[in-house]
Amino acid sequence: MTFLKSAAAALGLILLPAAALAQQGVPAAEALQTPAPIVPGGAPAPATPGEGAPNPGAPAADATPAANPAAPPMLRPQGGIGQPTQGGFTLQPQVTPNGRRAAWMHNAVLMPIIVAISIFVLILLLWVIARYRRSANPTPSKTSHNTLIEVIWTVAPVLLLVAIAIPSLGLLAAQFKPAGSDALTIKAVGNQWYWTYQYPDNGEFELISNMLPDDEAARRGEPRLLAVDNRIVVPVGREIKMIVTSNDVIHSWAVPAFWAKMDAVPGRLNELTFTVERPGVYYGQCSELCGARHAFMPIAVEAVSPAAFEAWVRSKGGTMPGDAQPTEAANVAEAADDTTTPAEGAAQPIANEPALQNEVGTPAVATNQSATDNTGN
Repeated sequence: MTFLKSAAAALGLILLPAAALAQQGVPAAEALQTPAPIVPGGAPAPATPGEGAPNPGAPAADATPAANPAAPPMLRPQGGIGQPTQGGFTLQPQVTPNGRRAAWMHNAVLMPIIVAISIFVLILLLWVIARYRRSANPTPSKTSHNTLIEVIWTVAPVLLLVAIAIPSLGLLAAQFKPAGSDALTIKAVGNQWYWTYQYPDNGEFELISNMLPDDEAARRGEPRLLAVDNRIVVPVGREIKMIVTSNDVIHSWAVPAFWAKMDAVPGRLNELTFTVERPGVYYGQCSELCGARHAFMPIAVEAVSPAAFEAWVRSKGGTMPGDAQPTEAANVAEAADDTTTPAEGAAQPIANEPALQNEVGTPAVATNQSATDNTGN
């Protein structure tokens, strides 16, 4: 009988720590188990019961991030749209409201006035040459003043300049009008000799755009010296706020089809706004002498539908406005954990355990039992 009692007492001493750990919600053999193996896909393999099984009360491990979706197919450039044409001498077809307005200003206001003045001056020169040559007018006129003529050649240029200034000032105001609150912000940074683009409204991802070699540009069906490896992509019909700056010397971001040109100055943020009205690929170049390879800093903009733009952004690892931010979700979960009260019947400190030591070596607060010198008997 004494032997049986001794065996039972020894068994109780062995099982006591396991029972205490079980009351605290920690598996008895947790500290001795190794982590679950990692499968090739990156997620831990499920643990078998009794072999490193996870604590049911612990938060679930983060799932492996899903791969970025595939980008939509790249658009092919159209001949005569958004790029120079062989033998061309007029403005490129404009695809922005400001561009169309500027093209009208050029074609309907400036060019007719310039042509009319040039023809008028040419006719006056021919008439003077024929009428006042020596054989036709041997005795020159001594007239030095003519009030009517002087009034005409003073008032007429003033009226002409006013007629040009009215639409011109309106166009300048439209070009430098601040972007609206719903505009898409893109930052273009000039470098020697390439461009980088940032999308602060879509997760702050960045693109580096370099010129393609001639053979690669020909394989893609793009013009030489204008094709790039990474195009900037914008949605059709949405206002774009382009922030332009530089990391080294002065560059200039210019796309003729947008009627857009803005200098990139180191240490300064310049703003340019435009709205592309039709899908396509549009090319430009750095338009400020910036060093030895200035001629090899092309710009390529691909305008796509809003749905295709969203797919492209997600393929680059970016986000769209309204997407749930992981940090916000984590903060909400953490706040919920902080406000959670212990469940009824949660384990309490064991009275018979000695006082624990904290990290700096001072005794922890004693239990009620040790503080009152109560032995429990």
